[in-house]
Amino acid sequence: MDSNEKQRRRELELRREQEVKDLVTERTIGPRPLEGLSGAHTTWTGEQDDRAALETHGDDERASRELSERQIPKLP
Repeated sequence: MDSNEKQRRRELELRREQEVKDLVTERTIGPRPLEGLSGAHTTWTGEQDDRAALETHGDDERASRELSERQIPKLP
């Protein structure tokens, strides 16, 4: 195995590790601050548009998770 092959394998391993970390973060349930507004208060309420969002985006989380998991490179 030459050095280029070793480097490619290591890069693949690192990319896969990062993808797994991202999936773990995505599965973490709980409130998250809005980007750039960490600690600040907003006028948005948790109940706003909940019914419409469920009808429109009710399956988005599952579909997104499945797509993300399919994108993780397989180890050779």
